[in-house]
Amino acid sequence: MKIEVKNLTRKYGQNKALQNVSFTLEGQKIYGLLGRNGAGKTTFMDILAGNILSSEGEILINGEKPFDNRKLTESICLIKEGNNFKRDLKVKNVLKIYSYFYPTWDQELAEDLIKVYGLNMNAKVKTLSKGMESSLGIIAGLASKAPITIFDEPYIGLDAAARKKFYEILLEEYEEENRMIILSTHLIDEVSLMFEEVLILQEGRLVLQEEAENLRSNTCAVTGKKEEVEAFIENKQIIDKKELAGMMTAYIYGTKQEAHSYGLQAEGIPIQELMIHLTQKEGA
Repeated sequence: MKIEVKNLTRKYGQNKALQNVSFTLEGQKIYGLLGRNGAGKTTFMDILAGNILSSEGEILINGEKPFDNRKLTESICLIKEGNNFKRDLKVKNVLKIYSYFYPTWDQELAEDLIKVYGLNMNAKVKTLSKGMESSLGIIAGLASKAPITIFDEPYIGLDAAARKKFYEILLEEYEEENRMIILSTHLIDEVSLMFEEVLILQEGRLVLQEEAENLRSNTCAVTGKKEEVEAFIENKQIIDKKELAGMMTAYIYGTKQEAHSYGLQAEGIPIQELMIHLTQKEGA
């Protein structure tokens, strides 16, 4: 599947949730869609899933627009952090509806996951705890086997053990049958090693799109005496820098080996910390 995002803008009154965003997603990968609250992530996912229209620009999936396109939306499954299902439906009815909608539905996987998460098939959605409702969303998303599967903070209310189980099952299913998975989360440290490519939104704009391995190997935090660090980073792309008591730490695009050759301390930047540095300044 190929997703082309072209000059995408979405307005709510005078506010712009997305501002002239353009990028391309292609192939069977696990994408990390990151950003602070209000960055435009959920709006983008809603447009991608065909739930809402853009104000300007467009999203094309294999050359087609997703809005009001049943054939295409059968290939996209979006699971949000809540309100995915009608409250009066029973768990078994929710799964039956999803099985009718998605041609790729895996009933055996759904039944296995029901046992893993201990859901009562006859329970109504409105009687489920937040964690159990999140479990139902995870089951529906994974069992849909949709070529584009999107999870937007899907595990609200789940404890650490249940989240870990989700990550394990997600990877198992991805390895068995690759698909495009877009995962939006604030728990970046828990899942960053799964990401193959990372996108970061800030105030409705795309501030970074990069292969995760490139980010890990080509960004670093360099620490040393202020004058030495400033000399080292003079011609480099700087993400952020901090000073304290004559010492400086600079977050840069560069390698640890290069910094070490200058006698400076250097360490990799976790993706969560990188996202924080890229988005902490207004207009970053």
